[in-house]
Amino acid sequence: MTDVLSLPFDTEEMIAGLKPWIETESPTFDAAAVNRMMDLVQYEMAAMGARVERIPGRLGLGDSVRATMPHPRAGEGGILLLGHMDTVHPLGTLDVLPFRREGDVCYGPGLMDMKGGNYVYLDALRKILAAGIETPLPVTVLFTPDEEIGTPATRDLIETEAKRHKYILVPEPARPDGGAVIGRYAIARFNLQARGRPSHAGWQLSEGRSAIAEMARKVAEIEGMTTEDCTFSVGVFHAGQWVNCVSSVCDAEVLTMAKTQALLDEGVARMMALGTDEGEVTLEVRRGVTRPVWEPDQPGTMEMLALAREVAGEIGFEISAASAGGGSDGNFTGHLGLPTLDSIGVRGKGLHTLGEHIYVDSLVERARLAAGLYCRLGA
Repeated sequence: MTDVLSLPFDTEEMIAGLKPWIETESPTFDAAAVNRMMDLVQYEMAAMGARVERIPGRLGLGDSVRATMPHPRAGEGGILLLGHMDTVHPLGTLDVLPFRREGDVCYGPGLMDMKGGNYVYLDALRKILAAGIETPLPVTVLFTPDEEIGTPATRDLIETEAKRHKYILVPEPARPDGGAVIGRYAIARFNLQARGRPSHAGWQLSEGRSAIAEMARKVAEIEGMTTEDCTFSVGVFHAGQWVNCVSSVCDAEVLTMAKTQALLDEGVARMMALGTDEGEVTLEVRRGVTRPVWEPDQPGTMEMLALAREVAGEIGFEISAASAGGGSDGNFTGHLGLPTLDSIGVRGKGLHTLGEHIYVDSLVERARLAAGLYCRLGA
């Protein structure tokens, strides 16, 4: 194990390798952009000697890439590295958040969530293969295009692939204290549409019934339902085209996060009860994609955590662990009862913001952790 933890990981080399990943912007809803990112990673894994498959996208979203790493038992179930290559940042974000290093910090859209973690865990495989080290279990990599919108197109692909494997590694960014995630809260999404009656806002204002006004009242009501254990947030709001028209249609999207399945079910019921087809302004509530609760402290996951802590101790740091919100594709594999270790990627701050960054020293730290996990899981 000492030899594995001493593989020649190099910070400057890793930053140089990350640069084209971050500068290949890949917002979820731009399938062509996501596919350019998949082209890049597909080539890199092929250059590592992997057998790479391109899985066509659906629902108007990008492709997925699955790679079977070289191994005497390649193709058998073993370790699954699971990550997403889509980001929340629209094309052009590089103009205001360019990829750059400033001392101990490196900035860039999608660098923390989660291209940094994906790169680090792939680089660990690259170094292991270059050193001629055979991992106890074969490794498969699956990169998907739609996690940031709840994984509507690839959930079945993820679940089917994950069931073949003994262990799932999800290098989402580490928790604020650098810790891992061993369970996740449930998340549900909703699409709302208010429908009113149009009129000329200057000439016949009283004749109209504003969908915007009704939705604004609902925003306050919805977010007012938030508790510590079940939250409600309105993240998208679309309406209106002409300021001199009373808006007849207003659309919104809501995210609900709950710590338990019972709380999620209650939250879903409260959201669906908001819909009405009576009155002069109606409200339609449609349920969107859901991430199930991943209950913490499952035996297989806890065994993975114990191993991660052992490896981290040899490297020189500690790993805490907790159940967390936020949601990831680990929700699906953990919910299935499959041993899953999540949020073991890079450390940083500001994900989903124009200040997204990682701590440079976490690159080599997490690469060594990855190498240790690859070479000890199943040993």
